[in-house]
Amino acid sequence: MTLTCLTQPHQHLQASLEHGVLTLAIDRAIAKNAIYSGLYLWIAQALDQANVSDEVRVVVLRGAGDDFTAGNDMQDFLDSLQNPISTSAAEQPPFILLKSAAKLSKPLIVAVKGVAIGIGVTLLLHADLVYADESAVFQLPFVSLGLSPEGGASKLLQQQVGYHHAAELLLTAQKFNAHTAEKFGLINQVFSNEHLRAPFHLMALMEHHDVYDFANETAKNMAKLPIASLKQTKALMKQNLPEILEWIDEEAEIFMQRVKSPELHEAVNAFLEKREADFSKFN
Repeated sequence: MTLTCLTQPHQHLQASLEHGVLTLAIDRAIAKNAIYSGLYLWIAQALDQANVSDEVRVVVLRGAGDDFTAGNDMQDFLDSLQNPISTSAAEQPPFILLKSAAKLSKPLIVAVKGVAIGIGVTLLLHADLVYADESAVFQLPFVSLGLSPEGGASKLLQQQVGYHHAAELLLTAQKFNAHTAEKFGLINQVFSNEHLRAPFHLMALMEHHDVYDFANETAKNMAKLPIASLKQTKALMKQNLPEILEWIDEEAEIFMQRVKSPELHEAVNAFLEKREADFSKFN
């Protein structure tokens, strides 16, 4: 099949296909690659098409420049608060993207520079390999906004990093760096020229490359492997996919309930008024 993301370019998503590797690069530098409704759906469509395309063997998702994504576009989010929701929570654009990432049967590699906020972290939980450089800053800010986790994060994060680390990241809503992400097991490794634990066959290639090059070289080598074996191995490791999709839908319902909460409106007003949110009046 023909990939729409290649034949109909999107202004905020670069797409290229080479040697079986589909690279999707979010390209909205002016907003630190914050994602709005239409862009969520376009990325989701690209992943869905990659899933069934014989041309695609591996997918790399990253930013086009110095950031992965600042998460949900705040203006788009504020605009959505003014409009009544006509579809179920599970059919909202961010959750459609997260389910597309979860259902991808082929390897998904994410390369992170700069900010990875909100869904920028949640997406990592559905990737197979995650690399970051030392500029990366991560945050799961949901509690600080009066919201709750999304995309199955309340369960997947525990599975990946353990309960106490998951509680620290979710309940404090604090930013953390790439080395903490690596120590907790959220990412495979931190890329730096001084300390790179690359597989032996990639060491020579990496000497002058950055994290995007490293992710691409890894993907190209993986794309040379039998696609049937790659897909079967991933399927065996993700036999609980139906449960994961159910978690995403369940968290979506709770998330959208929290969108109506007074705590969220206090967080939004504080953002607009450039002040610290005061949640002391809420029980």
